[in-house]
Amino acid sequence: QVQLVESGGGLVQAGGSLRLSCGASGIILSLTAMGWYRQVPGKQRELVAGIARDSNTNYADSVKGRFSISRDNAKNTVYLQMNTLKPEDTAVYYCHPITYPAAWGQGTQVTVSS
Repeated sequence: QVQLVESGGGLVQAGGSLRLSCGASGIILSLTAMGWYRQVPGKQRELVAGIARDSNTNYADSVKGRFSISRDNAKNTVYLQMNTLKPEDTAVYYCHPITYPAAWGQGTQVTVSS
């Protein structure tokens, strides 16, 4: 059974930084592409950053140059470093293994105040 646990969210002022972590059990994260998604009430969940098995990364235009996704294979953990945060980054953030469509964690709330 795949379990994902996101952490690291919180309340931060605009311009600040946070680092989100995604720990997993039942899955080896280095063997699957991983994504960080975010969702605000009333809107669809959107992909903000992805990392492939070969460690290639991709980002939504809205976060390019500010967010960075990485993976620590020894810790079986994926991270999302978020810098220069904006109020529009406020959302619940989720990590998701692309090859396990039903595997979602509880998410972690990020709130950016202006």
